[in-house]
Amino acid sequence: MEALHLINSDNQAPAHPEVVAALLEANAGSAPSYGACRWSRAFEECVRTHFGPQASAWPVFNGTAANVLSIAALLRPHEAVLCARGAHIEIDECGAPERYSGSKLILVESEHGKLSPSLVKRAIHSIGDIHRVQPRMLSISNSTECGTVYQPAEVQALAQFCREHALYLHIDGARISNAAASAGTGLGEMVDGADVLSLGGTKNGLFGAEAVVFLKPGLDAAFGYQRKQGMQLASKHRFLAAQLSALYGTDLWRRNAQRANQLARRLAEALLDAPGLRITHPVEANAVFALLPSAAVQDLQQRWGFHVWDEFSGEVRWMCAWNGTEAMIDAFAQDVRTTLVRHTQHH
Repeated sequence: MEALHLINSDNQAPAHPEVVAALLEANAGSAPSYGACRWSRAFEECVRTHFGPQASAWPVFNGTAANVLSIAALLRPHEAVLCARGAHIEIDECGAPERYSGSKLILVESEHGKLSPSLVKRAIHSIGDIHRVQPRMLSISNSTECGTVYQPAEVQALAQFCREHALYLHIDGARISNAAASAGTGLGEMVDGADVLSLGGTKNGLFGAEAVVFLKPGLDAAFGYQRKQGMQLASKHRFLAAQLSALYGTDLWRRNAQRANQLARRLAEALLDAPGLRITHPVEANAVFALLPSAAVQDLQQRWGFHVWDEFSGEVRWMCAWNGTEAMIDAFAQDVRTTLVRHTQHH
């Protein structure tokens, strides 16, 4: 069964042993609840270390909550969020951002999942029109849903654009560690100029913990209440904070992300000249997207259980996680090549 979970999703990887150890340590005895514990203070300190003394950290249970609460904290219901068509908040949150915040999502065509000021500018219109929702936030994912990475200069250009157009900049950082590892920078450089970050952890070695990080002072004034109303205040807060501190208080975030990224590059390189296969997006983080004959997809899925990303085009997504091995990646790549040859011969 291990093979069936190798490339389906980085959510299917186990928690890292260092995170397990941190949770066991936090579990020794009683501790203050609701964020008054030393683990919570430690996580707040490591967030300030990464993102500056003005940053504030608010652990939550999952990425949907981090994204939705980031939007709801800063926007009123008549204000809208600009995001890439295919963004996680659009296709993978079951409508939660719009239901919970009341804010409409305005979809922008992207290039390999990435937005630029020129692309976003086309979607900004009807400012001041009482009949139209008013754009107030730009949300980007880094790394993107297509496995591509915004470099720091690209994020800064979007941040400047947002300042010029009175928009907040939100970063969905479910895989921000993979993005930073790919760019070869620290986490802070990847969010320079942004207002709020959904800081991921579950996809990179945690049991289940994420955080909303406000990057500018004053934005979190009422967030303690908003998090509680959003059903995301953990009573045993130490178990979220301990996980996040184990990841971000050390270099574990980078080690895990580099490992996953390296495996994705290895897979892409092994399949570059595979017959009948085309890699559809640059492989910059821990995802490989490809098009190959539908019969080969169905054949391979029986053994590997990966995700068909686009049901219409047949594009598939192969995800690599921190616990993957070269041997498993090589075995999968060889199976893909063998399967493609077999199906090519049949046709």
